[in-house]
Amino acid sequence: MAVVDAERLVTLVAAIFEAAGCAPMEAAAIGRYLTEANLTGHDSHGVARVQRYVDWLAEGKVEAGKSVTAIVDTPSLAVLDGHYGFGQTVGPQAVKIGIAKAKAQGLAAVALRHAGHLGRIGDFAEMAAAEGLVSIHFVNVVGSILVAPFGGVDRRISTAPYCIGVPRPGAAPLLLDFATSLVAEGKVLVASMGGKPVPPDALIAPDGSKSGDPAVLYGPYPQGPGTRDPMRGPGAIRAFGEHKGSGLAFMCEILGGALTGAGTTGPDKRFCNGMMSIYVDPRVVDPDGFFPAECADYVAYYKSARPVEAGGEVLVPGEAEQRSKAKKLKDGIPLSDGTWDSIVATARRLGLDDAHIRAALR
Repeated sequence: MAVVDAERLVTLVAAIFEAAGCAPMEAAAIGRYLTEANLTGHDSHGVARVQRYVDWLAEGKVEAGKSVTAIVDTPSLAVLDGHYGFGQTVGPQAVKIGIAKAKAQGLAAVALRHAGHLGRIGDFAEMAAAEGLVSIHFVNVVGSILVAPFGGVDRRISTAPYCIGVPRPGAAPLLLDFATSLVAEGKVLVASMGGKPVPPDALIAPDGSKSGDPAVLYGPYPQGPGTRDPMRGPGAIRAFGEHKGSGLAFMCEILGGALTGAGTTGPDKRFCNGMMSIYVDPRVVDPDGFFPAECADYVAYYKSARPVEAGGEVLVPGEAEQRSKAKKLKDGIPLSDGTWDSIVATARRLGLDDAHIRAALR
């Protein structure tokens, strides 16, 4: 296992993407967003994706230097095309437009189509919360057929993320951010590289048996560094929460995919993310100022529940991520050998010297 300093990891990842053809500002943004995912405990959306992103850029599946353009633009609604640009570039652009409209109107909606992989959607909810806004995000992944619906064994859904962010004056925002699959595909990727295993029932084989073996999703894969292709495996990821999670995933496909114009998940479609976002200014909804105090009271009441295990604690949404980030900023970010090896191999392939690479280690 490698332990890396967060800021040095940002620098290394940024150097990799600059060497791959991105402008310095875009490369730095990719490095920061991927590292932030690791800091908050979402390794599935972190630097384990470096090699895959670089390969996608080389293959033309994602494009550098893109900006969103408006297809529809009203005071409270925007429909935006990301032109298959990096999600770490076009995603924040879309969120900034939503923030500006919500601040002007009190309520706004932004439909983003044709974005490259958006990464951790919680980043965008945190952006809105920092501006005092509630936000809700429905996301789908076009061309990424990974998840079996409840009652089925065949892949029909993407991992279809869902996210809600709620600002709190003087405190970190409440943040609910999850894939509607039992685990994100990135968590299976991390497990395949020697990281934290996935639950033994996270995947489903063609015969309906449940499994935690990443090969069910990827098929045979290289033992050393090498991009895993989730489309090669015979099985699928399971939806979380049985029919409830499967139903929420379905609606993420309809709202994030069909309504935005990105398209729903299916065969022979170009990979992209679609995201339908809603922004609400609580200061407009709640002129009496009831909301902040009521949130604080409910957080305290919620956390007062007796824990199941002695010494345990009930956490509110977003609290685990806040604690993970504080710890990893202090102690460094642990990366599995497989993840670190893939980063090193990609850096070397792009001409970065070993001294540059080793500088990220604690």
